[in-house]
Amino acid sequence: MSMAIAADETASGCGARLRVCTDAAALRSALDGRSIVLVGMMGAGKSSVGRRLAQALELPFVDADTEIEAAAGMTIPEIFAAHGEPYFRAGEARVVARLLEEGPKVIATGGGAWLNPETRARIGEAGVSIWLKAEVDVLMKRVRKRSNRPLLASADPEGTLRALVEARYPVYASADLTVISRDAPHEHVIADVVQALSGRLGFVRSNEEQI
Repeated sequence: MSMAIAADETASGCGARLRVCTDAAALRSALDGRSIVLVGMMGAGKSSVGRRLAQALELPFVDADTEIEAAAGMTIPEIFAAHGEPYFRAGEARVVARLLEEGPKVIATGGGAWLNPETRARIGEAGVSIWLKAEVDVLMKRVRKRSNRPLLASADPEGTLRALVEARYPVYASADLTVISRDAPHEHVIADVVQALSGRLGFVRSNEEQI
């Protein structure tokens, strides 16, 4: 199925508005059974971008944090409060491993998932990793809208976020691809993701990008 979508038009059946032209079926074929795995900080847009990207590429979408909560029967803040972060991280690694084994999809991971070396290795074997990189100010603007961020439950959430960014960004940088998560409509970020994927997979688009 051809996916020819511009920011100001919607192509029938594609389900997303993108400033990019490509062939969804060919891009899925180029993935060769691998998943697209989005990594990065809380507030980077992994879930919102991932959901729309999956719809555009006609792939299943899974949010790893949602899967963790379903498996535990608890919310993530409840897991942190009851069992602590190491317990949560162990469960997170198991869930990501299971999702990768289930076949090609778009996976949005939690902010700390990529920090686990075993998880990085599994993703390297069964997926293409994409770091959605955002500036601290953009992240802070987004995470302020939600109260379910246990790592930011501190007297100085912005200071905590900056410390996490300093510690995590060098690790995120080892992802296969880096795409800037701009303070812009989702379709622009998704277009950047598709373009980066096309280059990484050596996929030559059948149509020119529409501007």
